Amino acid sequence: MEMEFETIKWELQENGIGILTLNRPDKLNAMSFQMIKELHELLDNLMVNLDCRVLIFRGEGKTFCAGLDLKESMILQKKKKPQELKEKHYFLNAPERDIIKAKIYAQWRTSQLIVKMRKINQPIIAIIHGAASGAGFAFILAADIRIASKEARFNNAFIKVGFSGADLGSSYHLPRLIGMSRAAEILYTGRFVDAEEAEKIGLVLKVVEKEQLLDSAIELANDLLSKSPLGLRMTKEAINLSLDSPSLETMIQLENRTQMLCSTSDDITEGVQSFFEKRKPKYPLL
Repeated sequence: MEMEFETIKWELQENGIGILTLNRPDKLNAMSFQMIKELHELLDNLMVNLDCRVLIFRGEGKTFCAGLDLKESMILQKKKKPQELKEKHYFLNAPERDIIKAKIYAQWRTSQLIVKMRKINQPIIAIIHGAASGAGFAFILAADIRIASKEARFNNAFIKVGFSGADLGSSYHLPRLIGMSRAAEILYTGRFVDAEEAEKIGLVLKVVEKEQLLDSAIELANDLLSKSPLGLRMTKEAINLSLDSPSLETMIQLENRTQMLCSTSDDITEGVQSFFEKRKPKYPLL
């Protein structure tokens, strides 16, 4: 899968590990209109791409992501907008009296990135160094697993610049990850949570040296690659649905369906045979 981008980098290794890198290091990887567009393009591809089985999500340069590009976002407040941006992003073409429509569309378009991160089949491993603020914080919350460097820090920046602290799924994901009381304090205050605290409260899986971040993620990704592709996809689907499940019985029924689907796949034959033969399984992609 060869795809060229301006604000992100994409690499798909032969073994099925995909590496997505936010690539605006001079802007601390702040999310621009162009980055939003390119992330949608990549995530849409991953929805149907079975060659990529695990996704590693990281940032280029000194930090993971400093949040939304506020200079660009303030363009929506202005009556006159730069022509080069209007040509690339048609929602900026809204007439002056319809600015609310442009804002609503821009917010919806951005928030759909979080929905798509949960919808894609691939488990997402986020590796964080430096700050993950605002939109960057929302990105790592939407990942399946988080690994941080000792220098990593996290905060809900929205509340500090006049917006609500509930944005891009943060009020949904954070309480489910660390509990309502801790999540409320972090969302209300916008304070930074350092790596040590993040590990203690369960926000991240573990903390490693910055130089070990990618290796740690690849090691974990390789472990996931040894599992059935269908089994992994069904597990992520079950986790997503269990977040809002009304009852244990509902999830039991879903899990029963999942296991029956997996039992009819060739993956189950290979999984059992490799277990008894004491070798690594070689699962077919389709």
